[in-house]
Amino acid sequence: MDEGGLLGGKFLFKKLPDGLLDKTRVRCTICKAEFKYHRSSSSLAYHLRAKHPTESTSTGPRQSTLQEYGACGRITKNVREKVTNSLVVWIAKNCRPVSIVEDDGLREVIRAASGDECYNLPSRGTIVSRLHTLYGDQRAQQSSKLVQVRNVALTGDHWTSVNNDNYLGVMAHFIDNDWTMQLFALTVSKTEERHYAEACADHFLNVANKWKIKDKVTTLGTDSARNMVAAARLLPFEHMPCMAHILQRTVTVSLNDSAFERALAKCRKIVGHFKHSPANAQELKAQQAAHGHQTEPLVQDVPTRWNSTLEMIKRIQRNKFGLTTILTQQNSKVTMLTDQELDRLQKLEELLEPCRIMEPSDDDPVYVLRFKKIFTTDLAQRRDSSNLTWLKIATALDPRFKDLKCLSKDERREVWASVHDLLMSETDAHQPSAQTTEEPSPKKSKMSICLLGSPDSDTEEEEDAIDCCLNLYKAEPKIDIGECPLQWWLKREGAHVRLAPIARKYLSTPATTVPCERLFSLSGHIIQKKRASLSSDNVNRIVCLSNWLSAKKD
Repeated sequence: MDEGGLLGGKFLFKKLPDGLLDKTRVRCTICKAEFKYHRSSSSLAYHLRAKHPTESTSTGPRQSTLQEYGACGRITKNVREKVTNSLVVWIAKNCRPVSIVEDDGLREVIRAASGDECYNLPSRGTIVSRLHTLYGDQRAQQSSKLVQVRNVALTGDHWTSVNNDNYLGVMAHFIDNDWTMQLFALTVSKTEERHYAEACADHFLNVANKWKIKDKVTTLGTDSARNMVAAARLLPFEHMPCMAHILQRTVTVSLNDSAFERALAKCRKIVGHFKHSPANAQELKAQQAAHGHQTEPLVQDVPTRWNSTLEMIKRIQRNKFGLTTILTQQNSKVTMLTDQELDRLQKLEELLEPCRIMEPSDDDPVYVLRFKKIFTTDLAQRRDSSNLTWLKIATALDPRFKDLKCLSKDERREVWASVHDLLMSETDAHQPSAQTTEEPSPKKSKMSICLLGSPDSDTEEEEDAIDCCLNLYKAEPKIDIGECPLQWWLKREGAHVRLAPIARKYLSTPATTVPCERLFSLSGHIIQKKRASLSSDNVNRIVCLSNWLSAKKD
């Protein structure tokens, strides 16, 4: 018997004279036709469709044939194209493996979402082809941005993968016409040669030439490795050593054999005790909740990671009561820091905080004085190899710091003299183009030169105009440190027309190579997770696409 009661009441069992029902025969309630019934409603359904088509639609659910399902459930060609393009963007933006299109689970998800049980994912070849097309389109868009600007700063770094392959990452930095900082990847390319200075210099030049920005590049930011420093000397760009690397190396040198080393070693053991045990980590979470603290894991410091030692100290200090309780209850071999060690870590935390003054104080313990002395001596040596002139000019053109309080009076005079010279150079560079638009002035006779003054008077007038330009900028009130200097220049560009191009050039140069190094996190993610078959060209395309597409979202 059908679940709907003989097709929803359209048929009834024949009633015998004695009032009983004959379960072998049924009668149509519409036309009163009589049929034999053998526990199957197929013939009854056929009768409804053939004789009573208007009634057959309400006969209840039935399984569709493949032909019927294909006619109503298949997604259209346009929708299929959208799905394929969305997959390509997803793979590029999130650095997924191309082989993910062979995943049965992903196919089933799309089938369930689309209602098309016959849908099949595009092939790997299709995805790779679409990636190439997307890369070409996006590269053209990035290239058009570079065409519109006068100056571009580069940052670059080398990286070695777990497969022992060498890669070079290069990023472009510039300020556009709307005074918005722009930065994006130019390449993450595999290099075969040894990283000698000449080879490194050639790589950077090739990148600049491929993007047609060689004449626009102002600075090249790298770490302070000897081959990079030597390569920078071979290039026609200003070298900008990474200040984050310089500070990190100075901190590392200052901590070696210091009075803080024993306390830091205990910190690392404590962090390892909780990071390598899920049970211990769970106990720490419980203690943090009991003390009303934010739930956070401990952090292990890394010699090459900027500020990681400071962050390790801060988290141990914030969780010292919970850590003491857990280690005491566990009777662990890992012991908690003593009060004296915690006090030393507190002093080290103050020393490592950004913008901390390293001048000796009468209240400093001997071990703090020693740390400060080593730090200032080492940093002074490294400063000589940094591009301080460029950084000082950039600081002067930042309306938050233009009073240059961080410099001595003599250094301030030198900086403003440098800005004065830059304004003169800017004027001379534009002088020929200005003269071509004007009618030539009549030649002055020797007598008129004697009577009216020599051509040097024009130079003096130009000097006065530049001085007036600088004085006008200096007279502007300094903005708060939390305000955006680029927004200030956007609003005040009209008042400082001659100085604005120089500000745009110097403020676009990053003092660190940290953004470039983040590219290698993406590169490593791609290469390490079963992507051995991915060619170096495709690594470059996917990493660059991920960088470009993510920037659009921001």
